[in-house]
Amino acid sequence: MVAPRSIEELADAVRSASRVKALGSRHCFNTIADTDGVHIVARELPAEVAVDSERRVVRVAAGLRYGDVAPRLDREGWALANLASLPHISLAGAVATGTHGSGDAVASLAASVAAVELVTADGETLRFARGDADFDGAVVSLGALGIVTALELDIVPTFDIAQTVYERLPLDAALDDLDAVTGLGYSVSMFHTWRDPDVVDQLWVKRRADAAGAVRDEVLGASRATVKRHPLPDVSAESCTDQLGEPGPWFARLPHFKLEFTPSNGDELQSEYLVPRRNAVAAISALRELAPRVVPLLQVCELRTVARDDLWLSPAYQTDVMGLHFTWKPDQPGVEALLPIIEAALAPLGARPHWGKLFTLEGAEQRMRQLYPRWNDFAALRERLDPRGVFRNDFLARLGL
Repeated sequence: MVAPRSIEELADAVRSASRVKALGSRHCFNTIADTDGVHIVARELPAEVAVDSERRVVRVAAGLRYGDVAPRLDREGWALANLASLPHISLAGAVATGTHGSGDAVASLAASVAAVELVTADGETLRFARGDADFDGAVVSLGALGIVTALELDIVPTFDIAQTVYERLPLDAALDDLDAVTGLGYSVSMFHTWRDPDVVDQLWVKRRADAAGAVRDEVLGASRATVKRHPLPDVSAESCTDQLGEPGPWFARLPHFKLEFTPSNGDELQSEYLVPRRNAVAAISALRELAPRVVPLLQVCELRTVARDDLWLSPAYQTDVMGLHFTWKPDQPGVEALLPIIEAALAPLGARPHWGKLFTLEGAEQRMRQLYPRWNDFAALRERLDPRGVFRNDFLARLGL
């Protein structure tokens, strides 16, 4: 493991190694960042955060966490359009894997990237800006193109969010008008343990404080919670961001969890599949059929929407999607035996796996070529930027990259 203190030291480390991978915050459940060579950690690189108000972008060191950047942006009157459930994740890792938050009109974290800088296998620094050739291929990069050192992110004027939790939403009511449910707020998540397949345990609605209308006490048969809730049953909500309709800064409400707490209930595995929005009802219905097989291994399932983008390897490439996220118990053999069954049920619906979560790699190359129209273009870009395969590992090799 190498922790360079400058871009020059980073370039030297890359040039002198036969195999290299970057390490971010390690909120990852597969082997995408594994290597038998050198791991680069960015914690010693300069922690740059520079706002350009005229261009409405912020330039940030890619190894920083969203939770480190967000309060500094807010103090200058700016915000990011969205955040993921956890503020603990690194910018580069989240962007490279197409990680997202939630919202019918809000795209993934990668979609806010206006420019990306990276150090290639020969130690050179390249910059791809929106509008440049290959920019849409260089953002969600799976770590295959180089070590990302800096990102420019779109920013918007700061805003407040109020978060309200509703309990026991009848699933049929949600499926009858899914748009009504996901449109209740700026960001909406449904948490389902599938223990009672017909009832969604919790509905989290995050509304902009300047949005019209009052907070409702009842939504489609679900009642407003009167105490703060954790997504998992019978777990203390101390680590969760504030609820009960109390407005607060965007960065203190859009994530589900607070930065100052460990972002986990303990040992766990995670998987996620993103299906085109037009197939969301069919996908959720397929999960309901699988509930008896899912429940013994599941901690909780989160359902949420992501707006489309044009990034070649984004799970939301050219289609609005519904994310079906699973937080599993730490039974890796059991989960790995179940995933092919889930994937077989979701495959006819065009499900794309989250790049940083656990999914089946058997036959993955053929599946990805079918799911991603620009797959061959990305493969050509990877070959051009890394002909020696410095950033290649077994994960990428099994994808044919």
